[in-house]
Amino acid sequence: MTSSQIILDYKKLEPFLDQYRKDKKKIILNQGPVDMVHIGHARYCEKAKSYGDVLIVGVDSDEKVKKRKGPDRPIVPEDERLEMLTHLRAVDLVVLKKLDAPKWDLIKLIQPDVLVATKKTYTDEQIEELKQWCKKIVVLDPMATTSTSAKLRLVQMGATKKVSAAFSKKLVKSIEEVLAELKGDA
Repeated sequence: MTSSQIILDYKKLEPFLDQYRKDKKKIILNQGPVDMVHIGHARYCEKAKSYGDVLIVGVDSDEKVKKRKGPDRPIVPEDERLEMLTHLRAVDLVVLKKLDAPKWDLIKLIQPDVLVATKKTYTDEQIEELKQWCKKIVVLDPMATTSTSAKLRLVQMGATKKVSAAFSKKLVKSIEEVLAELKGDA
């Protein structure tokens, strides 16, 4: 595990930010749940990194993901999601975003040169408001044909079809057995 790239407490982020600024590095921030890291996440991080020198990825805690996505999420626990991101070549630091952190707290702390988001992340009004802490905001299209949520829906649909088919066969067989019994008893 590359734990030196994982920041669990915002206070521990400040020395990194100070050094990056001292070295005149352009800081990019991206954030989200990043559940089940897939090719879209990797492409997205690569594209985000192309806007500067240092890519920091804020990752929602398990509790934050549950609140946003529902009780069955995340699929992958936060410690694994954090570590997986450190293995992407474009990612320099990964920061855990806790449920109780004030809105946009990480953005306000980092004040990135570039904030990278997807179209669904912020409204136009929110983007205007965020400009007070971000020098530039870049909105990217999705980088994969399906999101984690869409992939999970496909898995669920496949499982549902299998259960339904098995249930239907057993139900028909049970009905036939009951009818046969009734026929024999009559």
